[in-house]
Amino acid sequence: MSILVVGSVALDSVETPFGRADRIVGGSATYFAAAASLYTKVNLVAVVGTDFPMEQLNFLTERGVDTRGLQVADGETFYWSGRYDYETNTCESLDTRLNVFADFHPVLPEGYEESDFVFLANIDPVLQDEVLMQVPQARLTMLDTRDLWINTKREALTEAIRAVDVVTMNEEEARAFVRTYGTLTATKALLNMGPRIAIIKQGEYGCAMIGEDGYFSVPACPQEDIKDPTGAGDTFVGGFLGYLDRIGEVTPQTVRRAIVTGCALASYTVEEFGIDRLRSLTLDDINKRYQELFRCTQFE
Repeated sequence: MSILVVGSVALDSVETPFGRADRIVGGSATYFAAAASLYTKVNLVAVVGTDFPMEQLNFLTERGVDTRGLQVADGETFYWSGRYDYETNTCESLDTRLNVFADFHPVLPEGYEESDFVFLANIDPVLQDEVLMQVPQARLTMLDTRDLWINTKREALTEAIRAVDVVTMNEEEARAFVRTYGTLTATKALLNMGPRIAIIKQGEYGCAMIGEDGYFSVPACPQEDIKDPTGAGDTFVGGFLGYLDRIGEVTPQTVRRAIVTGCALASYTVEEFGIDRLRSLTLDDINKRYQELFRCTQFE
């Protein structure tokens, strides 16, 4: 069993009311791989510049992540900086520099096309389609996106969504894409486009899903120690797909458990800046938060 992830490996500068971190390792593919690799083998495809501190990814290779698809191009690594206030669901982007990511075209090393699951992180939907054409035998495909592609490449994004099994967006993006105020309406509209499952990430409030057995909602883990919300959504997806790939079954019940697993993982990401907390995370830690979620949502 294995998962292919195509996305960004980046350098981030993040400021929150609880501190600041400059040029730390981030990116959608990084957070995803750090989470999913706790459950299964991950094949990573991304690009970095010659300025990237490759030793920072050693913990991923130690977990078995295949990084043959991580290209190193002349130039600087994709860079993003942002600032959070006390409203953690809202981030002010201060600077975005695509750098080598601007010319990125995913190249799958030999064997990657045999990955069981595929996660297309929030890259250009044209590139997402390119990857999908290279993995026709994948058992499950999943797509994430962001406001940039919703605003500039809506048609291409629509085609990509129609081609995957699972689509996920945050609440604001889903409402903007569907052009509605209601989260439930947005989730149903995404599902009606073709995917089997639509998941809406709601930050500190958890997530909502519509699948084969109807509507399902999970709160975020109750916690007080929050330093940096960056990457929590990609960590959630890593836990979601990692769990499903390890179990080997995609049923209404395993999908629900996978969503709770993803929420449990995401709750750890926010405890430190960047990927620091994910470096030492264990399955025992995740199970502890899973059980906390079970206890706080059980009412019969």
